[in-house]
Amino acid sequence: MRKEVLPDNRPMTRLIATDLDGTLLRPGGVLSERTRATLDAVDADVVVVTARPPRFVQDLELTGTAICSNGAMVYDLTAREVTHARTLPFDVVRKVCEALAEVIPNVGMAVETGLEVLSEPAFRGFGPNNPHRTLELLDHVFDEAHQVVQLLAWAPDAESDHLMEIASEAVGQHVTVTHSGGLGLLEISPPGVSKAATLETLCRARGIGQEQVIAFGDMPNDLSVLGWAGTAYAMGNAHPLVKQACANHAPPNTEDGVAQVLERLFGL
Repeated sequence: MRKEVLPDNRPMTRLIATDLDGTLLRPGGVLSERTRATLDAVDADVVVVTARPPRFVQDLELTGTAICSNGAMVYDLTAREVTHARTLPFDVVRKVCEALAEVIPNVGMAVETGLEVLSEPAFRGFGPNNPHRTLELLDHVFDEAHQVVQLLAWAPDAESDHLMEIASEAVGQHVTVTHSGGLGLLEISPPGVSKAATLETLCRARGIGQEQVIAFGDMPNDLSVLGWAGTAYAMGNAHPLVKQACANHAPPNTEDGVAQVLERLFGL
């Protein structure tokens, strides 16, 4: 890990915002005992900020708050309930799907409802560790979904950065487009929704300033949080754009990088 860039008069840390996959968790979605013990020991709020839905986060048996679906949902980990959700109107979902089908060959679409993922047959962006229900037609997906908190687009053999550029140009005026590293997989949220926007609202409600926040992340969907937080760390395994955006780099997630940094900063 290279030398940290921290101001001499850095204020007390009151909140730690951390991504999950590729950041807090080891490969395979494992929360190590070292990392769990460190999170329990720090004298600060810990907020998970992830593209994952609440049903995934709750299985980690953490307490506190999780910002899920790239900022579209806020989940109380202790009470196990959604306290806030931003959804995509169905007319916007249909418009975005039609527009992407015109500019991305063989694109497949799916929707995250907050309870499950429903997809058309052309969507093959999830492996066995991300269960979803495939319906015969995209219209059936729209009919069955009670709400859409996130739209997912997948194209075979596509590079996610390039795909995000194409999608942002085509539909960026209607939605927020990002990705978290999956091959050819895009995550599409309501306009103005991001991890940072939801975190800022949560911090304001708690009387916490951005200079009192430390953030950790590894993928482009973390850039908004890393840019907003007073102190930001890119993981050693992070996407090149994330490493370029952060002065501070933590060891990789395979080495419990978040725990290593927190142990040092909090004197654990």
